[in-house]
Amino acid sequence: MIIILLGPPGAGKGTQAAFIKEYFNVAHISTGDMLREAVKNETILGLTAKEIMARGDYVPDDLLLEIINERVGEDDCKNGFILDGYPRNETQAKSLDAILSQSNNSIDGIIQIDVDFSVLENRIEGRAKDNNSEIREDDNLQVMKKRLQVYVDQTEPLISYYSNHKNFIVINGMNDISKVSEDIKINLTKLK
Repeated sequence: MIIILLGPPGAGKGTQAAFIKEYFNVAHISTGDMLREAVKNETILGLTAKEIMARGDYVPDDLLLEIINERVGEDDCKNGFILDGYPRNETQAKSLDAILSQSNNSIDGIIQIDVDFSVLENRIEGRAKDNNSEIREDDNLQVMKKRLQVYVDQTEPLISYYSNHKNFIVINGMNDISKVSEDIKINLTKLK
């Protein structure tokens, strides 16, 4: 099962991806987590990405494509995977399609977590306070507003790109976490 998880920053993609990983026994591929790990380890990619991420901008397509291409070939992806944070634009979506077709795979479903942007600021501020000992550089209000604008400009068009996919699923992300998880489980179980 290959799933794409769409939604703006702070929508709960990471939380729901962790649920899907456990429930459906698939790998969770989070480009954000991989990039933050690279920054923490001060790899060449991490040093390149650090400044870009701190501004709230997206890391260039070619770097992400290289990371994704390598990652989906690992053993834990053989049962499938969920992509959290990729693709972020139509160019990346087309590149992903090409990568998957090389291995005779395709996307089984696209989940869009739909949320009210006015709530996201409170979520990000809360997340920053909850993680007080380890605040992410991209968890502050100024960067959040920039990330939301980048999402609107670059990622929201993916909704149109994927809307004709036979398994394009819109989930109400304004519900509590357990309800969102249950809605996702019901919809993904139908795909199996």
